Amino acid sequence: MGAYILRRLLLMIPTVLGIMAISFAIIQFAPGGPVERIIAEVTGQGGSATDRVTGSQGDFSGENTAEFSGDSSSKYRGAQGLDPEFIEQLEKQFGFDKPPLARFGQMIWNYIRFDFGESYFRDISVIELIVEKMPVSISLGLWITFLSYGISIPLGIRKAISDGSSFDIWTSGIIIVAYAIPGFLFAILLMILFAGGSFFDWFPLRGLTSENFSELSTIEQIIDYFWHLALPLTAMALSAFATTTLLTKNSFLDEIRKQYVQTARAKGLNERQVLYGHVFRNAMLIIIAGFPAAFISSFFTGSLLIETIFSLDGLGLLGFESIIGRDYPVVFATLYIFSLMGLVVSLISDITYTLIDPRIDFEAREV
Repeated sequence: MGAYILRRLLLMIPTVLGIMAISFAIIQFAPGGPVERIIAEVTGQGGSATDRVTGSQGDFSGENTAEFSGDSSSKYRGAQGLDPEFIEQLEKQFGFDKPPLARFGQMIWNYIRFDFGESYFRDISVIELIVEKMPVSISLGLWITFLSYGISIPLGIRKAISDGSSFDIWTSGIIIVAYAIPGFLFAILLMILFAGGSFFDWFPLRGLTSENFSELSTIEQIIDYFWHLALPLTAMALSAFATTTLLTKNSFLDEIRKQYVQTARAKGLNERQVLYGHVFRNAMLIIIAGFPAAFISSFFTGSLLIETIFSLDGLGLLGFESIIGRDYPVVFATLYIFSLMGLVVSLISDITYTLIDPRIDFEAREV
C-alpha cells in the first residue's frame, strides 16, 4: 500500500500543474483583466480605482491619472489617450510586464511554498483572506456532508430492505420532488417563510453568529451557531441527500440479490447479520467512491448561491467575486488549494476502500 500511496502522491504533481496551466492559459485570453478594470475606472467607465489600488499595490491617484498623451496604439481597450508610463506602472503592479511563461513559472514556484501573494483589490494577503472566509465554508461543507450521509445511508438501507412497499414508494416520491427543486429557490422560500419575509421572523438572515456571540455562554453560543445554520443547511440538504439515498438503495439491492447473500441465509444467519455483516461492506464501496466529489462540491461550489442568499461570506462567494472582479491571485490560490484538497481526499477514499474491504489491493494494479 505504501508504494501505491507514493505513486499517487507523485501523480498529484503533474495533475495540479496541468490544472493550473490550463486555467492560466484560459485567463490569458479572457477579456477585462485587472489592468483594463483600472483603466475603465480611471476613465470614468467604472467606480473609483484609487479606492482599491493603494497601499502595497501602489498609489495611482493624483497626477498619474490626469496625464494624457496622444497615444492611440495601446493594447488595452479604453486606454487611448492615457499616459503610457501610467499603463506601464499598472502592468508592473499586476506583473504583466513579464512574459506569460515567466509569470506562470513564478506563480508555481510561489505556490509550492504556499506563498499566494496579495489580493489585487483588497489590502490583505490571499492566505489571510482565505483563512478569514474559511469558517463559513467549513461549517457549511462539513455539516451538510454529515447531515446528508446521516440521512441518506439509513434511509437508503431501509428502502432497499422494504423495496416495493408503500414506505419505499412514498419516500421515493418525496426524494424525487426534493431533488427537482433547486436549492436556491427553496432557500428563498425558507427566507420568505421563516426569516422575516411575509410570515415568521424566527431565523437570522446574515452571518454565522450573532453580534453578541462573545457575550454568550458556551451552550448559548452552540445554539446561536446552529440557529444561524438552520436555514442554509436545510436548503442545501434538500437535494444533497436525494442522490446519496437512491445510490445507497440501488447499491444494497444489487448486493442483496447476489449469490453470497443466499448462501449466508442458508447457513442460518439472520437478516441483520446478513445485512451488516456481509452486504453493508460491499454496498458501501460505491458510496465511499462518491464521497470526495460530494465533499468538495458541498465545501466550495455547492454553497455559492446559498452563501449569497443568506449573506454568508465564505470561500464560494469569495471565489465567484474574485472571478468577476479579475482578482487573479485569489482565483488561482483557491483553485490550487481545492485541487490539492480534491486529490488528497480522493487518495483518502482509496485508502478507506482497503479498510472496509481488505480484498481490494491497489498494489496489484497499475495506477
